[in-house]
Order: sequence, then C-alpha cells, then structure tokens
Amino acid sequence: MKRIFFQLVLVVTLVSSLTGCIGISYYAQSLNGHLQITTARKSVAKLLTDPSTPEELRRQMASASAIRQFASDELALPDNASYRSYVDTGRDYVTWAVFAAPEFSLAPLSWCFPVFGCVPYRGYFSKKTAIETAVELQRQGHDVHVSGITAYSTLGWTSDPLLNTMLDQGETNLAALVFHELAHQRVYVNDDSPFNEAFAVAVETTGVKKWLRASGDTAGLRRYEASQKRSADFRTLVSQTRSELRQIYAGTGTSELKRTEKAAAINRLRLRYSQVRNKDWGGYNGYDGWFNAPINNAKLAATSVYNEKVPAFLRLFELCAGDYSRFYAAVQRIGALNRASRSEALDAARNCK
Repeated sequence: MKRIFFQLVLVVTLVSSLTGCIGISYYAQSLNGHLQITTARKSVAKLLTDPSTPEELRRQMASASAIRQFASDELALPDNASYRSYVDTGRDYVTWAVFAAPEFSLAPLSWCFPVFGCVPYRGYFSKKTAIETAVELQRQGHDVHVSGITAYSTLGWTSDPLLNTMLDQGETNLAALVFHELAHQRVYVNDDSPFNEAFAVAVETTGVKKWLRASGDTAGLRRYEASQKRSADFRTLVSQTRSELRQIYAGTGTSELKRTEKAAAINRLRLRYSQVRNKDWGGYNGYDGWFNAPINNAKLAATSVYNEKVPAFLRLFELCAGDYSRFYAAVQRIGALNRASRSEALDAARNCK
C-alpha cells in the first residue's frame, strides 16, 4: 500500500502544478488508468508457482520471465521490477494514442507534460475519450489518427507490468516490446520523440535477433529478418510519399489544388504498396490493414516518429561493435547535445563507411 500511496502523491503533485491548455480531466483519467493498472499487478514469480494458474498463462509467464532476464543479462537493460509482474486488462489495448497534424503539414502537433517532456500524441485509457478528442481536433481542421497501444510504460518511474495485450502476438513480439520499453528507461531525451523511439526500435531489433540466436531458433530468426526487410520496405514507401507531400505543401497552389494533389500522392502510395506486396513480398498482406484504413498527415507523422531515424541508430550500434554498454554511452552523449547537433551526429553515424 505504501508504494501505491507514493505513486498517488507523485502524480497528484505533478498534476497540481500544471498550467496550460491540457485540462485537469486529462490528468485525472491518466491517474485513474494508471492506478487501475498498478493495483491489479500480480507477481510473475507467484503466478509460475501458483497451482491455480492456467497452463497457457504459466507458459507465457515462463517465457516472459526468461525474456526479462535476458534483457538485463545480455542487453545491459535495467535490472529492476519492471515487467516482473502481470496484469490482465480485459481488453485488446491498454491505451489509445491520438496523433494530429495540420491539413497541409507533416509536422505533428505536440503536447507537453512534466517529467516526460513534449510528445507528438496524447494517450488515453479510454477508447471513447480518445475518439472524442480526435473528433474535436478534426473539427479544428487537423488530420487525426487514433492508434491502439499494447504496452504501458512510465519510463521506470513505477514498476511497469507485463500486460495481456503484450502476449497476443507470440514470444518474438513480446521480446520486442519488453526490450523496446526497457530501452526507454536506459536513455530518454525530453522533447525528442523521434530520437527516443528510433533508439528504442534499434535496441528492440538488435535485441530480438540476439535473443533468437541465443535460443537456437533459426526458423524464428529467418522469419524475424524477413519481417525487418518488409519493415524497411514500408519505411521507404512512406518516406517517398512524405517527400512528395512536402513539395506539395510548400508549393504556391490553392488549398483545393493541394487537397487534390495530396489525395493523388496517397493513392500512389497505395499503388506502390500493392506492387511491393505482390512482387517483392510474395503476397504477404500483413500491412493491408494499415493501407486499407485512411491515410493522412497524422498517420504518416506517427509512422515517421518510430521509424525515420532507426537506420542511423543501427549504424551507430555497428560502430560500437555491437557492445550495448558502449552503444548506450554513445547515445547518451549524442542525446546531451542540442537538437540540431544531435541530428548532425546521428547523420554522421548513418553515413559513416
């Protein structure tokens, strides 16, 4: 009870100090959702020894426990209480993120919070509230995108639990999520989500490969590498369309003309995707849902936040000879620079031969 009370005092203290356009109701729902999660935690170790634990859940907890230990032992990620407890949320997503961008800009709106800095989204524990927020932003003339989120993280301020939403797509996906979220606890730069997310994706990607090799799962490694190749192809497709849209938005055409050209660029993206899917991917349709749903500036911005700088971080990891401690130290040094110098340093790593 003392731990929960301390967390309550911490969050209420932060909330009480807030000013600005984000209302108290937003922080109230965040606090309520957070407390619902933390008060429902069950120890993974106890679930493994409890005879009443369903066999499938026991198997998942055993796998999760091994993955969690691997993260600290082999990836130099924090060895703390995060992901050593479990919560069944009773739903498919733990939170929903709302992204927004102007009609003729790829720069996402951002919201600023104490401790965590500014981020290009707002998170909600209620899907209904997330959609209501998206509708209001849309009324203001913005492109919007709502995405379900499967992992829950407080950057180590509290002991983040494993969730049922993290288990649905198998062990490899679970390992990716655990490595990604723990990477945020290792290095986090306020007000630079593209930097933070790309760094975490790099740790996730290299970590999963190392875990699969250590497990002797050669078939799983082949599947994962194939998925990474598709992910790189996807990033290329999106990057090309973002370049086209930047030129359109920077042009002198009327709003009506820009809307027409924007729609044409997005249609070309869908066409290029179908060609890549059918020719290069052998008909693999795992990205169909993304392309069949509406595509707009907010959705493209959300994708770029997670992916645009990943190649630079992977190159930096190679330059550090695959040594995680050296890699984290290098990332921390770059993260301490101002934003412009940070980008230059990453670009230099990416272009280094």
